[in-house]
Amino acid sequence: MILALLLLPLAATAARKARPLAARTVHSQAPAPRVLPYPTLEWPIVVNGAQYAPLGWGDIAGWASDDHVQAYKAFRVSCASIAAQRNPPEDSKALGASLREPCRAAKTREITEDAEARAFFEENFLPLQISRLGEDAGFVTGYYEPILDGSRTQTDVYNVPIYRRPSNLFVRGFKQDAPSLPNKGQVFRKIGRRKLVPYYDRGEIEDGVIAGRGLEICWLKDPTDLLFAQIQGSARIRLQDGLTIRINYDAHNGYPYTAVGRILIDRGIIPKEQMSMQKIREWIEQNPDGAKELRRQNRAYVFFHEVQLSDKDEAVGAQGVPLTPGRSIAVDNSLHVYGTPFFIEGQLPIDSVQSKTPFRRLMVAQDTGSAITGPARADIYYGAGSEAGRISGRFRHNMRFVMLVPRSLDPVARGRKMPLPDPRPSEKIARLFPPGDLAKDKPKEPADAAKPASAPTPVAQATEKVPLPEARPVIEPERARPRRRRFYRYRQ
Repeated sequence: MILALLLLPLAATAARKARPLAARTVHSQAPAPRVLPYPTLEWPIVVNGAQYAPLGWGDIAGWASDDHVQAYKAFRVSCASIAAQRNPPEDSKALGASLREPCRAAKTREITEDAEARAFFEENFLPLQISRLGEDAGFVTGYYEPILDGSRTQTDVYNVPIYRRPSNLFVRGFKQDAPSLPNKGQVFRKIGRRKLVPYYDRGEIEDGVIAGRGLEICWLKDPTDLLFAQIQGSARIRLQDGLTIRINYDAHNGYPYTAVGRILIDRGIIPKEQMSMQKIREWIEQNPDGAKELRRQNRAYVFFHEVQLSDKDEAVGAQGVPLTPGRSIAVDNSLHVYGTPFFIEGQLPIDSVQSKTPFRRLMVAQDTGSAITGPARADIYYGAGSEAGRISGRFRHNMRFVMLVPRSLDPVARGRKMPLPDPRPSEKIARLFPPGDLAKDKPKEPADAAKPASAPTPVAQATEKVPLPEARPVIEPERARPRRRRFYRYRQ
């Protein structure tokens, strides 16, 4: 009994020390997460700077009369490149990796009938009319693969070099020996190990700043031929021994592309409605003195590399697949995914310069270009040779764009699940209390009534001197006094 009484103060002291610890343990627990009123939902398709509207297949003019088998073959070519990506990176573009599903469906289907090919697109895609914000149509141009005469060695006739990518060309974020570089953005040249300066422009390169470094692939007759090959991004060079060199875009010098046709229009030399590549070439041939100055207005310069293709093979686009004449288009690859089908509808001068030939075709995005920017902007590949160049050089027209979206990204279905904001209460209040009633019910003041003195204006109040607040006194913190510990001894 006596021992129990002696141990009682020790138990009480231990209890007092343990109580705050338990309280701290309870308060340190994180509060339960608050449940949001709306669940996290997937937003409908978002294309920067674009507007789109869902359509029905019957709303697309010329959809039923197109050759869908040719479009299906071009789409399967793109699917081969999409399927080869074992671990595709997360893509922030509108379609992302959603094209893999239609490509899996097309992998095992060899379609030769037009009705079956059209049914494939209607079963796996949904049509969306797309355009730039505030506009109702897109814009198309054309390009081709030039066939030029050249030589492996420099002569008096062949003295215009085609350069491969220089070793001192540098793009931030890419290795200097990277297999492919972007066609937009800044490009530098390295001086020493660390110093970076802008790369040489067209005028400096034409003056021979990089000549004699072993960068020459071959030589051409005319600098205009080189300019057009750089604009198109590829070319076939026929050598004197009968062989053909195939060259393709590899890199650029970092300067934005300036259209020489636009310069001729702005100077009033060629009317806008008559502008074409053939007109540009004719003016350059007739004005050799002004041709050099015109070329140098476009400071951009393109470097090429050789590709192992035969004369029967078509040019290879930025997706890495052969292009299909009349079915492949170049698009803005910062907005769209390679392999996306687009139905383009309108009129183009195909038969002649003044003709308005109906153009209603399902195209596939397989290439890009530095001048191709915007959600509804396309460059139509029309083949190789001078005839393809004459026709495609006349394309500068507004067209209707319909983008085919995989059904897994149905924006209408996603839109139905998005919560709508609550109606504004001001609408109900406005019905009950119209603004005019308040003015009618307000009593009128007599004309001779003395008006109260007007309150000082905010400007006058602002001019009055406002006393500054007193400085805060400096108070030194009190030093904590050391606590004296007391020791108790308990006798047994």
